[in-house]
Amino acid sequence: MKDILANLNLPPSWRDALEASNNGDIPKWLDALERLPDITPESVELDTDAPSAAGGITAETAEKLEAALMELHPWRKGPFDLFGINLDAEWRSNLKWNRIAPHIAPLDGKTVLDVGSGNGYYIFRMVGAGAKAVLGVDTSPLHAIQFQALNKYLRANFAEVLMADFDTLPSAPVFDTVFSMGVIYHRPDPEDHMRRLAALLKPGGQCVVESIVIDEPGEACLKPKGRYANMRNVHAIPSPALLAEWARSARMEVEKIIPAADTTTEEQRPTKWMRFQSLEHALNPANPAETMEGYPAPKRAAVIAIKP
Repeated sequence: MKDILANLNLPPSWRDALEASNNGDIPKWLDALERLPDITPESVELDTDAPSAAGGITAETAEKLEAALMELHPWRKGPFDLFGINLDAEWRSNLKWNRIAPHIAPLDGKTVLDVGSGNGYYIFRMVGAGAKAVLGVDTSPLHAIQFQALNKYLRANFAEVLMADFDTLPSAPVFDTVFSMGVIYHRPDPEDHMRRLAALLKPGGQCVVESIVIDEPGEACLKPKGRYANMRNVHAIPSPALLAEWARSARMEVEKIIPAADTTTEEQRPTKWMRFQSLEHALNPANPAETMEGYPAPKRAAVIAIKP
């Protein structure tokens, strides 16, 4: 393992985190990362639905590129376009970004944190929107390696994914904008999660928290027993009003609630880049308005708050 890591230009934090991980797939994923062909893009576009690196490559190089990327299956967030290869991930993450982006403060020149960043799709969009520096935090070694694979070609300078638990970050107010998208309902104590987000913001900074919600009036909360939509570790699903109240309890001022929107099988679905079960397998076939467990089907909303 150490020899593999020494031959790759990985950040020092990666070396410690990957060496400490007991995931048996890491050598395979690092081998795929090493086999990515060296290609200098003629152009890179990040401010687009599918962040892209473009340039003329041979059919043989394209085949090697696609094969190495496929070794990093499953790809959860996307899409991306790498030299004509359409990396069509499970989530059409551009749809979420397009729902949120019109409502956030401009990111030009901002230092940004993306909690639960996955493979970095939103990081690339944030850099494309003008962010000066973006740090993603995610516990998955695969997601961290996928980010390195993408950034080999997308070349987002001053962007990184730290393989770590968000709760281990020191609570220092160093970020202009903090995003937590699709995380809070997985936290055993969502109010503590909100407080930790606020603690990392500079005064006047903006916090964007996106979540599955129950579309009910007032401060309602669903606490699933067992799984929710086939997902483990879903502790609390708030109403939009309760999500806003959690932000207020963290001593932030709620600027906006982005209303609930249905999660559809157009937005989340299996593809050749994610061949496992997806949303369609989590819904009751006799009543798609319910999950397999009988809970309301997922809707998503967001709260935007400011730290005074």
